[in-house]
Order: sequence, then structure tokens, then C-alpha cells
Amino acid sequence: MWKNKNVMLIFIGEFIVGVGLWLGIIGNLEFMQKHVPSDFVKSLILFSGLLASVIVSPIAGKWIDTYAKKRILLYAGIGRICSVIFMLFALTYESIFLMVCFMISIQIAAAFYFPTLQAIIPLVVRDEKQLMTINGIHMNISALSRIAGTAFGGALLMITSLWALYIGAMIAYILLFLLTFFIDIKEERRETRDEKKEKQRFTDIFPIVRQLPIVYIAIVLTVVPQLFIGGFNLMVINISELQHDPSIKGWLYTVEGVGFLFGAFFIKYVAREHAYVKWMYGLACFIAFAQLSLYVAHMKWVSLASFGLFGICVGCFFPMVATIFQTNVPKTYHGRFFSFKNMFDRVTFQIVLLISGFLLDTIGLEHMVVLFGIFSFLLIMYTMFHKKEHILKSEGV
Repeated sequence: MWKNKNVMLIFIGEFIVGVGLWLGIIGNLEFMQKHVPSDFVKSLILFSGLLASVIVSPIAGKWIDTYAKKRILLYAGIGRICSVIFMLFALTYESIFLMVCFMISIQIAAAFYFPTLQAIIPLVVRDEKQLMTINGIHMNISALSRIAGTAFGGALLMITSLWALYIGAMIAYILLFLLTFFIDIKEERRETRDEKKEKQRFTDIFPIVRQLPIVYIAIVLTVVPQLFIGGFNLMVINISELQHDPSIKGWLYTVEGVGFLFGAFFIKYVAREHAYVKWMYGLACFIAFAQLSLYVAHMKWVSLASFGLFGICVGCFFPMVATIFQTNVPKTYHGRFFSFKNMFDRVTFQIVLLISGFLLDTIGLEHMVVLFGIFSFLLIMYTMFHKKEHILKSEGV
């Protein structure tokens, strides 16, 4: 695996793009804090980028399955570099409108880049048995880039201006663009006639998902960790207030991050392909339990244990789910599928975020986590029933 040039380039690229993204995120938050007093307007600005990415996801999926994937990565890289120019002008003129242009353009580039990357990984891996390991390392590198990006961004803000953050992000995106040229992707030749391209419809992915029970189950079960992730930052703030301890925020983030790294390292050694479904159910149950245990989040050790357990479980869960998608969905549908999955995750995240904010204001943290935990177990039971129903149908019962 380590001798595979393409895999190593993907790992390096993931770290570079992660650092660039987090430099941009820290810069965005700082810029809005200075120029946007309303929290509601801040949420609208952030939502504009999400909405743009959701709108273009069907187009992205179709293009990824129609055109050369390396070319799409290169165009997405150009889009990222150009998007930072909007933000540099926004800093010059203190323009919120130009910042919205930046948010939209960077998210559109991401809507093309990340599904393409997921579709490329199975193409550059020589042995499918290595997919779990590669997905786990890929997740760990993403987590490490978040740590490096936030630390570097925070340090830059202390010693220099916002300009340095966005210039640093642009340098990262230029490096990523240059790195992409060296990736060698062997794809099957495609017909380029207009009639062939017209057959590549985004909606074609839905019958495929229905015909693959393990994929359908995995998609539904990803909602369980999303219920935790969507309200993650809000829960951290509430736990800090509940314990009257500002320092707990840093400990919760650290424990969850370390747990994630451990989980992604651990799962590649213990999970076997024939047991993926059992592992998914087990991990989903532990995640739901971690959510429920926050009912007593006023106890410091319980909150730390809950976040640590969640970190370990999602560190195992996400590489496994990625491997299931890459090995079970036909490669000719990977672009459309991963674009759909990207769109599904983003929409789910925003819905959970809004619901979390509403519930925290109305019923409080303790009752919210109980509701989310119960809903998680209901989802798990639903997928079990769906699985049993499919087995009965396949046996002609």
C-alpha cells in the first residue's frame, strides 16, 4: 500500500486540502464576527454555501460518471483557487456579498472534488482487501489536517492578519492542484457521444440502492452518528455551561479526536467483510448509547466517557461504511452515488443542527439526548426489519 504512488498522493492531497479548508473556516468565522453582528445572518451566509453544493450535486454526480475523473479533480482545484480571490476582494472592500460568493464557489468545488475522490480510491487500490485500511488512514489524515489547520490558523491570527489565512489557503489549493497532475487513474474508455451522456441520469442511482440492502442499511444507519455530529458544538457549549467549567470544551474535543484516531486504526485489524453488517449495528447501538448517556452530562467523567466512546465508534463506523459503498455500488455509478451521499449528509447535518438548536432552547440538553437516543434505536430497529423482510423476499417466503 505504501508503495502505491497514487494512494500516497491521495493521502498527501487530503492533508493539504484539509489544512486549506480549516484555514478558510477560521478566517470565515473571524470575518463574520467582525462584520456580521446577527447570528441569524451568519447562519444564512453559511447556509448559502451548503445550498449551492446540494443544488449542483446531481450535476456533479453525472459529470463524474461521464468525464475523466482526474480532469474533474483539476477543474475543482481551479475552482477552489479562484474562490479564494473572492475572499481577498471581500477583505479589501469589507464586502459580505463577496464573502457569500466565496462560500458558494468553494462549496461548489467541494461538491465535485470529494465525491470524485471517493470514486477514485477503488480505482487506484490494487487489492480491494486494502480498502478498509486505506479508508481508515484517509479518515485519520482528515482528522489530523483539522488539528493542524485549526492550530496553524489560530497561530496566524495571533501574529498576523486575516490575509495570511486566505493566502495560506490559496497556497494549499495550488499545491493540491499541482499534486493532482501526478495521480495516474486508469479508467475504462467511455463513449463521448451525446446520446451516451444523456443516459447518465442522477436518478439512476436510486434503483441501484434499493437493490443493494447492505448499502441501503448503511445509508440509513449513517443518520445515527449524524444525530450526534449535527449538534456536536452546541452540546459542547451546553455541557460547559452545565458543569460551569469552560475548560471541559477542550477536553471533550480532545477525547473525541483521540478516540476517532484510535477507532480508525483499530477497525482495519478486527473487521472482516462478511461481518460488516453486524459491526455496523453494534457500532450504531454504542453511538446511540453514548448519546443517551449524556442525560447525566453534569458528571464530568460521564461526558468525557460519552465523547470518547462516540469518537472510537465513528472512527470505526465511517471507514467501514465507505468500504461498503466502494465495494458494493458498481463503479460506473460511483460518481452519482457519492454525490448523492454528499448531498444526503449535508442536508441531514443542517436539519439536525436546526433541530438541536430548537430543542436545546426548549427542552434542554438532557431531554434532547434522550429523544435522539430513542430515535437512533428506532432507526436501528427499522433497518433490522428491512433486512429481515429482504431475506424473506429473496427466499420466496
